[in-house]
Amino acid sequence: MGAGISKIFTARPHGVALILLALIFVSLNLFSNLALRNARLDLTENGLFTLSDGTRNIVAALKEPVRLTFYYSRSIAADQPGLRVEAQRVRDMLEEITMASNGMVQLDIIDPEPFSEGEDQAVAQGLVARPVAEGEVVYFGLVGTNMVDSIEVIPYFATERQQYLEYDVARLLHNLARPQKPVLGIISNLPLDTGAGGIMAAMRGQSQPFLIYAELADRFQIDFIALDSVKIPSRVDVLLLAHPRPLSDIQAYAVDQFVMRGGRVIAFLDPQSEVSLTAGPNGEPLRGYTEQSNMPLLMRQWGVRMLSDMIVADRKRAQRVAAGRDARRALTDYILWMGLGPSEMNDDDPITGNIDRLNIGTVGALQPLEGASTDFTPLVTSSDEAGLMTRDYVLSAPTPDALQRRFAVGEAPYTIAARLAGPIVSAFDAPPQAKTEKGERAKPQDHKDSTQAANIIVFADSDFFDDRFWVSEQNYLGQRFGVPIADNGKFLLNAVENLMGSNDLISLRGREKAARPFTRIENLRREAEADYLAEQQNLIARIEAAQAELDRLEKGAQLAEADKAASAYRAELLQARKALRRVQGDLRRDIEALESRLTWANIIFMPLLVSALALLLAWRQRRQRLATQKAGGLIVEESSGVS
Repeated sequence: MGAGISKIFTARPHGVALILLALIFVSLNLFSNLALRNARLDLTENGLFTLSDGTRNIVAALKEPVRLTFYYSRSIAADQPGLRVEAQRVRDMLEEITMASNGMVQLDIIDPEPFSEGEDQAVAQGLVARPVAEGEVVYFGLVGTNMVDSIEVIPYFATERQQYLEYDVARLLHNLARPQKPVLGIISNLPLDTGAGGIMAAMRGQSQPFLIYAELADRFQIDFIALDSVKIPSRVDVLLLAHPRPLSDIQAYAVDQFVMRGGRVIAFLDPQSEVSLTAGPNGEPLRGYTEQSNMPLLMRQWGVRMLSDMIVADRKRAQRVAAGRDARRALTDYILWMGLGPSEMNDDDPITGNIDRLNIGTVGALQPLEGASTDFTPLVTSSDEAGLMTRDYVLSAPTPDALQRRFAVGEAPYTIAARLAGPIVSAFDAPPQAKTEKGERAKPQDHKDSTQAANIIVFADSDFFDDRFWVSEQNYLGQRFGVPIADNGKFLLNAVENLMGSNDLISLRGREKAARPFTRIENLRREAEADYLAEQQNLIARIEAAQAELDRLEKGAQLAEADKAASAYRAELLQARKALRRVQGDLRRDIEALESRLTWANIIFMPLLVSALALLLAWRQRRQRLATQKAGGLIVEESSGVS
């Protein structure tokens, strides 16, 4: 028997090797499934499948078990390839969180089949069903519960928010882990909680709150501070001043003393607020709107000032807007609206360290005051190609091209948002004597003269809050949600959480990098458009000169000369138009050529490079194998000679 097996092994070594390899392969798979179940290796550039430190901190802070129930109609979604992939991604994320929780997070996965008890549970807990073919519906959501029966729900994992998956789940856990939400006080003259419809729309049940307010309301308990409050309530952890009306002495004193007691403040002030002019139901701005906001008394004590009569224009970070009647261009740069990127953010501050883009408009410039007791730290700045324009000129509604012709680079970059930290002396020697309408007056015994630990953030813009600047609003199956196109909401939540002392969620929102533009293409476009504007300006000057000459000749009744001048004018106009077409044609061709080169580099060059590396490795391995075989042959020959 042993001799027979030996013959098989000797006669068919390749077959035996294949059998052994198959056995090893199966054994390794069984071993890895059991022993390496929790092992992970994430090779993606941004660690898309690795939990952020913020999520791990939130999970580690859980003091009571949390149960997550993932509802996914797997059987019905079998014919939906995109949904299957997304569902696997959600499930992987939930399992990662469960494994990192040391038993504090329990995960249940339910397939709510039609007319089953699972479907009844999904409906009762507020999940949204998406209709698919043949009259079926798919459930794809998450329900979280804690030991005191608090419930947090993600009604449906919309594909448009897939890059915010970890944040959405971590926020759900964070909300379940806290017995009470922290309190955010708000003083604002913007309709944050009602939208453009105002109070009347809210009374009719038709209000559309700003989406950035909806984010705040989800994370914090909101407390709107009355205009005549003599004191900011002690329950308020952070105070948000969002484009407030001019503060009375009573209210300025209330804010001042809130800071003196160690309260933290975020102030959004604006030299020209476009969002305040948003039309309401009657086509006009809401009653009581204010175009400007500033707090010179408090700002002076805080060690900063805003140039209230100047507006920052930025040529490098200008947003693209419709070009109006110019048929030759669909879009043009509007230098009063900015799309600021990472290079304009303070990398060292936790609020802005992970911000990829802020969309803002008609912003002011902040400057530290000489001799201030606070440390002035810029958080957001303009680019180095920015300048200042007077507010009066901006209010004259110049065209985007007119703005660019008038533009001149100033002492850029300009500070748009800053953190103020350090000791502050009160702006008041004593409480104001004025009384509120209720007859209340601040108590002298509660007055504080100074604080050593002020922490204040000032942002010179209020259009920051406008939905159209930073979010694409979607309405899916009756669920209103926003798909961010900029990080305005992220910045505000970062700021509030930071001032409240919580940084756990900050790192999560910066995981996914925004789409990186082709900077070479952008620079090429801007250079060509600068040439275009110069050509356009020359054309206008030539037209005006020719028209003036025509008027002069017509007044002198010298018709022959007028006809000759008209012919010359037409020739100049034709040449100028040809020049414009040439500039635009060159621009289009250069951009298309650059895009083609990049496309072919991705399609051909990278595969060729990988193939060349593979061939090089194969060649080296073959040489090493031949060298080894040759050395082995020599050893055998030498051994034979010795014997």
